[in-house]
Amino acid sequence: MGLFHKEKIDIIKEIYKQDKLQRYASFLVGILIVAIAFNVLLLPNDIVYGISGLAVILKKLYGIDPSLVILIGSLILLILSYILMGKEKTANSVVGSLIYPLFVKLTEWVIPLVDLGNTEPFLIAIFGAAVSGFGIGLIFKSGFTTGGTDILNQIVSKYFKMSIGNAMFFTDGLIIFTSLFFFGWQKFLYSVVSIYVISIMTDKVILGISQSKAFYIITEHETAVKKYILEHLSHGVTVLETRGGFTGNMQKMIMCIIPTKEYFKVKEGIKKIDSKAFFLVTDAYEVSGGVINNESL
Repeated sequence: MGLFHKEKIDIIKEIYKQDKLQRYASFLVGILIVAIAFNVLLLPNDIVYGISGLAVILKKLYGIDPSLVILIGSLILLILSYILMGKEKTANSVVGSLIYPLFVKLTEWVIPLVDLGNTEPFLIAIFGAAVSGFGIGLIFKSGFTTGGTDILNQIVSKYFKMSIGNAMFFTDGLIIFTSLFFFGWQKFLYSVVSIYVISIMTDKVILGISQSKAFYIITEHETAVKKYILEHLSHGVTVLETRGGFTGNMQKMIMCIIPTKEYFKVKEGIKKIDSKAFFLVTDAYEVSGGVINNESL
């Protein structure tokens, strides 16, 4: 167990050593984008999520500097993380926890320069969330976090035995729900939509826009389906041996990667060949390699 743990640590260290300059550049650009979006788009419109959301609420109620709230909140969570999660887990969040509030403070001068006039608040919320999600995606993709509720999510996940996704729903959901009592239903709904847009944009930056689809097909007409994909669409296939979970019967599954633009032709072609065929389609964000034993995937 110890040896495996050491090997895992070494692999992670090797990953972080690659393209270090590019990673830090992406991180700083991401932090800058998130900070500007917060100051210019989210803060003036009372959009609440994460530690930044608490800063929005306290700014509205007591006029407290948002960057100070974010810094203090992040430091408290770093201390909790060190106590509850250990040094290794905490180390990855230190840089973002300190630099994000600094950038929020340094970009305050941008606020009076941007006059959105009578722009619909809902559009501002959507655009602000999209910009924030793009910046957060750059930060995550470079191997860092902004600290804050990212730390809290890990703590909740570990000690309450829930997935990170459910932990995020719980912590961010609680903060967003709090905004209902201070800003009313309209701003509350804006915040709910914003966190959804942020999550989508973050995923798109990390994973990219899917250019391909992965098909997993189980059919009684295996040869005909293979021939259709290989000869008519000119795409490779791989045949996998599978076993039914209920019956225990052995059967073959065809796997193939298809450009998204040809999704319709593959789906309809399978249905024409075998109307009872079972197939699963997923996004394939990255396809690498593709030749095994001289046979294309």
